[in-house]
Amino acid sequence: MKYGKKYVDSRKSYDRSKAYEVGEAMDIVLSTAKAKFDETIELHVKLGVDPKQADQQVRGVLVLPNGTGKSVKVLVIAKGEKADLATAAGADYVGAEEMVAKIQKESWFDFDVVITTPDMMGVVGRIGKLLGPKGLMPNPKSGTVTMDVQKAIHDVKAGKVEYRLDKSAIIHCPIGKKSFGKEKLVENYTALYEAIVKAKPAAAKGQYIKSVNLASTMGPGVKVLNKNS
Repeated sequence: MKYGKKYVDSRKSYDRSKAYEVGEAMDIVLSTAKAKFDETIELHVKLGVDPKQADQQVRGVLVLPNGTGKSVKVLVIAKGEKADLATAAGADYVGAEEMVAKIQKESWFDFDVVITTPDMMGVVGRIGKLLGPKGLMPNPKSGTVTMDVQKAIHDVKAGKVEYRLDKSAIIHCPIGKKSFGKEKLVENYTALYEAIVKAKPAAAKGQYIKSVNLASTMGPGVKVLNKNS
């Protein structure tokens, strides 16, 4: 793979074999985020679990202390009072069967999160094959299938992130934007990292957290000193 000059220069600016304290690592990540846009800062955690085993899954949701910096478009599929509450709570789109039909017929996906009430899951299930591959299918575990649509909308808009294991046993998750500055990013990092530590499955054996890395959208990864294993 051929890297650009800025990326190559960034990689030379620190010791890539060394693991840094989180504050120092964040300083390096921010100094190597040289793109002209406000880069997202991401956390990547390699876990010592088997993602193929149901009892070793690691998944959860968390409202980051300082949000994500991302504007999130929310679709709520609900009826009656819940639909009215969703509109009042600031949902970008609210509807029922007509929204499902719009997605089916028009391949419409102008939203980032789908929230629904339990009674509407039968309707939402019709488009499961369309929502699933895009990571948009509502799920009770992520708080997106709920009777409390107001809280769900508030949490999503406030900066709720979902962390989950991928097939390589790695969790990838955004923790904010470069413009947040070091202090807010470290607060978000700490909250998410601690949540992942607490989510350790009982079936996990040996070293739980194998490695921790921070990176900006266009910058190289920086190893973070891991104090929990």
